[in-house]
Amino acid sequence: MKILAAMSGGVDSAVAAARAVDAGHEVVGVHLALSRMPGTLRTGSRGCCTIEDSMDAQRAANIIGIPYYVWDFSERFKLDVVDDFIAEYSAGRTPNPCMRCNERIKFAALLEKALDLGFDAVCTGHYATILTDGDGNRELHRASAWAKDQSYVLGVLTAEQLAHSMFPLGATPSKAEVRAEAAERGFSVATKPDSHDICFIPDGDTRGWLSERVGAESGDILDRDGNKLGVHEGAAAYTVGQRRGLQIGTPASDGKPRFVLEVRPVSNTVIVGPKEALAIAEIAGTRYTWAGLAPAEPELPFECEVQIRAHADPVPAVASVAPVSDSSDTLELRITPLEPLVGVAPGQTAVVYVGTRVLGQCTIDRTVSAVPGSVPVPA
Repeated sequence: MKILAAMSGGVDSAVAAARAVDAGHEVVGVHLALSRMPGTLRTGSRGCCTIEDSMDAQRAANIIGIPYYVWDFSERFKLDVVDDFIAEYSAGRTPNPCMRCNERIKFAALLEKALDLGFDAVCTGHYATILTDGDGNRELHRASAWAKDQSYVLGVLTAEQLAHSMFPLGATPSKAEVRAEAAERGFSVATKPDSHDICFIPDGDTRGWLSERVGAESGDILDRDGNKLGVHEGAAAYTVGQRRGLQIGTPASDGKPRFVLEVRPVSNTVIVGPKEALAIAEIAGTRYTWAGLAPAEPELPFECEVQIRAHADPVPAVASVAPVSDSSDTLELRITPLEPLVGVAPGQTAVVYVGTRVLGQCTIDRTVSAVPGSVPVPA
């Protein structure tokens, strides 16, 4: 097959591209330039897609012996990932930019361009596995090494995208084995640190970054009864479940810490309360997709597991597709965990698993509290 290998400049994508060549495919490497003004050098493990990363990817491509190109996706990345991130925070939601990047850049814009150019598939260094069922349908599954499994951030992939995706690292037992293989191949990235944090906020100061773009107008911090407890310096900087940085002058009557329960951008207020009020009994979202074949009868409740963060443990649940209300034609994926979820925020992604298989995902629109009386007062 003719394969386009997305090469980030890290060790995983370099080894993935090399393995695709070893498997007999015709491979071309491509690095995505996601910023018009990329930093020249990384700061340790912070940031990615810098000039240094592009050079690292080219060196690896040269050793592998494959053609290498840099494609400018900066405008698409700004519109679909960065601007979306700002809009979601402005609306009081907590977005996951890695999910949006996979959904709209790597497996939409990049894959679309690859197919137009005659490639059969896009290869990446994600730790996930694609299996084929008895009828030839492709399924997305967890990687063999759960500690490194990245199937969560790929939960947005559709059946059509899975048909043109390749993840050569899915069966690798550990990241250490990948690094050892990179060293044997002579890749300079063999010991390069993994990138962390949000790639377009390399210094990790999300609050400062948002304040420059959304604004930081002060507002009230309220308890669930509407009592003023303090003042914040910009509601967009807070997210559900947050404990630090609240700067509340009035201590709780029981002396226990308080957490962010809700962010209300319209009134510019932040609602706080006890940790037990963060327990969630149900989540739902209208923006849902299936990774491969959908359930035969999705309107009937089915057993599954739900994962709400990339490194969270999956929780047993029951899910189904149902109308948002009795009078609505809009459907939502509704998920009821068998034990309460903690600190779930609208805007997060819930990925649904059946065993090791990724069944689908939804962006969380609403939550239902598991604790009576814990729902914040109406805005």
